Amino acid sequence: MTRLFKHLRPLLAVLFLPVALAAHADDSAMPKKLTVGLLPGESAPTVMRLNEPLRAHLEKTLGIPVELTVGANYAATSEALRFGRIDIAYLGPITYILQSRKVQLEPFARPTHAQVGPTFQAVLIVPADSPARSLEDLRGKEVAFGDPASTSGTWVPRYMLAEAGLVSGRDYTLRVLGAHDAVALAVASKKVAAGGLSKPIYERLLKEGKIKAESVRILEDSPAIPEYMWTFRSGLAPEVKEKIRKAFISTSDPAALGVFRAEAFIPCVDSDVDRVRNWISVIEKDHPEDAVVNTK
Repeated sequence: MTRLFKHLRPLLAVLFLPVALAAHADDSAMPKKLTVGLLPGESAPTVMRLNEPLRAHLEKTLGIPVELTVGANYAATSEALRFGRIDIAYLGPITYILQSRKVQLEPFARPTHAQVGPTFQAVLIVPADSPARSLEDLRGKEVAFGDPASTSGTWVPRYMLAEAGLVSGRDYTLRVLGAHDAVALAVASKKVAAGGLSKPIYERLLKEGKIKAESVRILEDSPAIPEYMWTFRSGLAPEVKEKIRKAFISTSDPAALGVFRAEAFIPCVDSDVDRVRNWISVIEKDHPEDAVVNTK
């Protein structure tokens, strides 16, 4: 049997060579469809509507169908990227950092803005007639947050409170509402004493009339936060990644850039979010269990 296999080996190699070459060709070819994962910072229909111009731009530029998908929560989107169910995802620094503890991720582009560059801010807001004038005034109160893995909707506002000496569960009650718009509405209707959310989303909600300007006010702005990062799933061929990267970095389409308030997309690397890692350590010092909960 061994002797027979030795004689057949050259023939088998010739027979299977086309199959191997075909498989290699598939690895470097564009996929038949690009699936783009988005975080549910607001309701899924809102997120899909806001990102439609980008989807259309990518479809036109890459020449293949592009499908948007919104995860049930932040962890669901990052897990889908981790297990290859989506091709690229737009991840906030926290979601990216927590997921990259389990798998190597490759960020490739992020939006940059006039004046502030590739950063944005979170805010802690209160009802307009709240007596609170500083974060210390929230001691003993109920504070609303978005998704547990949200950068500007949970972790940065918690970091701001921690820097003011307020620890969740000890100095204030943390209420999870899942999305930025839900937090803003809860504060506007006085269901909670305060809430943390993305400043760009807060400003858009005011502009669209989703919350009334006379019903809320900003108690404090956050430090500058490194922008969200577009991130590849593992396994995409270098040629495919380069085409996708170029579709982002080279765009000047105002509609595609509009939802991100961006002048452009610029390249990014893992170390761009190092300052957020320092903020995480502040919270995990008082709540080490959070590191486990948010990386499941």
